[in-house]
Amino acid sequence: MKNALSIAAKLEVESKGNAKLVFEDQELAMPVVEGSEGERGIDISQLRAKTKLITLDEGFVNTGSTRSAITFLDGEKGILRYRGYPIEQLAANCDFIETAFLLIYGELPTRHEAASFRAGIRDHTMIHEDMKSFYNGFPHHAHPMSILSSVVGALAMFYQDSLDPNDPKQVEISLYRLLAKLPTIAAYSYKKSVGQPFMYPDNNLTYCENFLHMMFATPTCEYEVDPDFAEALRLLLIVHADHEQNCSTSTVRMVGSSNTNLFAAISAGISALWGPLHGGANEACVNMLDQIVQDGGNVKKYIERAKDKDDDYRLMGFGHRVYKNFDPRATIIKASCDKLLEKLNLDDPLFEVAQELADVALRDDYFIEKKLYPNVDFYSGVIYRALGIPVQMFTVLFAIGRLPGWISHWIEMHNNEATRINRPRQIYTGSTERQFVPIEKRG
Repeated sequence: MKNALSIAAKLEVESKGNAKLVFEDQELAMPVVEGSEGERGIDISQLRAKTKLITLDEGFVNTGSTRSAITFLDGEKGILRYRGYPIEQLAANCDFIETAFLLIYGELPTRHEAASFRAGIRDHTMIHEDMKSFYNGFPHHAHPMSILSSVVGALAMFYQDSLDPNDPKQVEISLYRLLAKLPTIAAYSYKKSVGQPFMYPDNNLTYCENFLHMMFATPTCEYEVDPDFAEALRLLLIVHADHEQNCSTSTVRMVGSSNTNLFAAISAGISALWGPLHGGANEACVNMLDQIVQDGGNVKKYIERAKDKDDDYRLMGFGHRVYKNFDPRATIIKASCDKLLEKLNLDDPLFEVAQELADVALRDDYFIEKKLYPNVDFYSGVIYRALGIPVQMFTVLFAIGRLPGWISHWIEMHNNEATRINRPRQIYTGSTERQFVPIEKRG
């Protein structure tokens, strides 16, 4: 099989002339580069050296931090592609493991490569028995994302034979361990919260079936995985597998640029994903739906609040920072969401509120004009609820899905000869030099 760290990254960009910066009596020509999908950027790498100027871009919303060959998205057109393959095609034809292979190695696996990759993951699904004792030290009400980040970081203590980021063999076994153990670590965090014994992984099951089994089976009651549940989870993991240079992925790259091990970088990415403005959005969405239910299910009231420019209330799960047309991931999982709700016919007012909100957003002129369509967080939150996944576990599922993307970006970052330890600049706005005053003279 290909070796992840030895694969040459396809990071070529084509020069498209120069942009000119004129400042006082200085003039600087800066190369304009263009990627394979026509995106253009100005190479400012010589800006400070030549002019003593830096750029200021709060939140890096206009700054390209790297060149990447992994994921392309066009928010205006609603396009998302992994390694050139449209997300719609991958969701229709691949399982999560094939998708992970594609992201990490750059190509879809052959039959032999897929079998070898699955076998490698199956070999590492259990965690070290001593790690179970960690869970006894966590409060039962600890957030699963906190547990996930802590235990993933602790993998570096137990698997010290695979910490060298420059050794392809060690990187290989680290990525196998992460892909295999993250569902186990996640399921154990749930079992801890409900006071149930941990369930060992069953390697006769598929990746998604295995996770559901570890979540819901007990020693006294076998859990039969519903195929529709496993299918819904497959889709959710695939559509979340990567999303370009988002907050958590950029965190993994930044931490990884210090040449730390893969476990430490992924642990940092999990912590970044935990934020309600990032991976926690689907949890916030379900909490919003529950709030509306508790308020009598008055959807109209909250629609009007969202429309009121003098009210700072906002509906969670509608619109997207990147996608200005539609979220292709939401389109994929909406059908799965509808199928599950119809099949289960659950007596849950939250689903009724969700359906009513979605209907309004798709036909109300205000929502249409502002393109506030239901996004992937809206539908994924509803699906997780239908599967019986507790709200606090929603972001954990997101982390399991995003793991292949994090790994692939970490590897690509190491393969890029231009990589340097990340060290953003700043514009200092504090006090100028001051003289020290002894404490007895400070009044």
